[in-house]
Amino acid sequence: MRKTKILVVDDEHLIRWSLEQNLKKQGYDVVSAGNGEDALRIVREEQPDLVLLDIQLPGISGLEALEKIKEYDEEILVIMVTAHGALETAVHAMRLGAYDYINKPFNLDEMSIVIRKALETSDLRREVQRLRSEQSRKFGPPDIIGASRHMKNVLDMMEKVAKSDASTVLIQGESGTGKELVAKWIHYQSARAEKPFVAINCAAVPATLLESELFGHEKGAFTDAKAMKKGLFELADGGTVFLDEIGDMEMGMQAKLLRFLEERTFRRIGGTKAFAVDVRIISATNRDLLKAIEEKNFRNDLYYRLQVIPIYLPPLRERKEDILQLVNHFIEVFNREFNKHVTGISKMAEKLLLEYHWPGNIRELKNVIERAIILGNEDTLLLEHLPLEIVAKASNQTTGLATFKLPPDGVDIEEVEKELIRQSLEMSEWNQSKAAKKLNLGIDAFRYRMKKFGFLK
Repeated sequence: MRKTKILVVDDEHLIRWSLEQNLKKQGYDVVSAGNGEDALRIVREEQPDLVLLDIQLPGISGLEALEKIKEYDEEILVIMVTAHGALETAVHAMRLGAYDYINKPFNLDEMSIVIRKALETSDLRREVQRLRSEQSRKFGPPDIIGASRHMKNVLDMMEKVAKSDASTVLIQGESGTGKELVAKWIHYQSARAEKPFVAINCAAVPATLLESELFGHEKGAFTDAKAMKKGLFELADGGTVFLDEIGDMEMGMQAKLLRFLEERTFRRIGGTKAFAVDVRIISATNRDLLKAIEEKNFRNDLYYRLQVIPIYLPPLRERKEDILQLVNHFIEVFNREFNKHVTGISKMAEKLLLEYHWPGNIRELKNVIERAIILGNEDTLLLEHLPLEIVAKASNQTTGLATFKLPPDGVDIEEVEKELIRQSLEMSEWNQSKAAKKLNLGIDAFRYRMKKFGFLK
């Protein structure tokens, strides 16, 4: 592992030597310079992580050197070493980009603490940048798969919403269509991306607890309130709150949510202070809310307040042209996760996937491909890797046997199977892998049948 490199810049040899020895004992890689010109050359050649820079230098001053270092690489940490009492100069150095300053004569232990804190801050900053980059990749456009007309319309709407200041969005669609993924995409592509995204399933939280989860509570507000708790609206200030399964929210809670949406203020349970927050509310449901309104299960005024920007996600059966694109995407995902090398899917399996109704939508498709990747040992996903319910519900034509007529006297199924094995081997010039693919069998299953019928000893 590469050592942290520190550049010590001071015109006094004894100070340079003392700092070098001390820092090397702490495990740092240390280089030094006696003036600003040499320091700038070393910065370009050695790429140090941190510079200890004396303000009083011969030639160019420490402040000039600081400016040039920051122009070259603003990520390099610079700690200024100043004469005692030169506070104004130190403040100016901080404005120019110095991380911190320390006065002469300095204590080596104090210097070590300042250096360690600076490096920890730098590491934390890089980690935050890495996580933000990962979030952006995870929820960015590449993960919203689909080139169908339906999905192009959805993507166009999502981009407009992300760029807008719309405070409420309603996503409707069947279970498994990717409503939360769309909500996250909108958040991470918006100006709110650096603020929190918090989600809650309104159907999974009892009505008595949902108010506390959203608005928070003060200590002693109810029996179990042993400490103050901030709610999701408060925690997500500046960001996005995703209310999943909003259609299952209890009527009394709907009224409280409506009031919050209209006033953008709330009080914690048991509290008197009003809190104002700036959050985007993205709600989602798989229920028909207009029907729920007719049945008196959902507030008409809340519905129209939530659906300022409506987004409808079509079920997978209405966007079949996206199925194979999704299949290939999930194959790539699970190849990485399980260290597999699946390159595609057989024509027979592909046909079944295209003809299946997909009641569980994209979530079901993802689970099917994950299962197939785990169970399969070949470079191609085959019919036998698919769940029985998909094979059973596919049309008769999918099997390719719809035109086969059973003779009046019947047949010996064992002989039919043996003949199919023989023909597939002859057509493939006894290449077992190719023969197995012709019958949509895995190589292990095919070899079992070869042994069964005497083709393999």
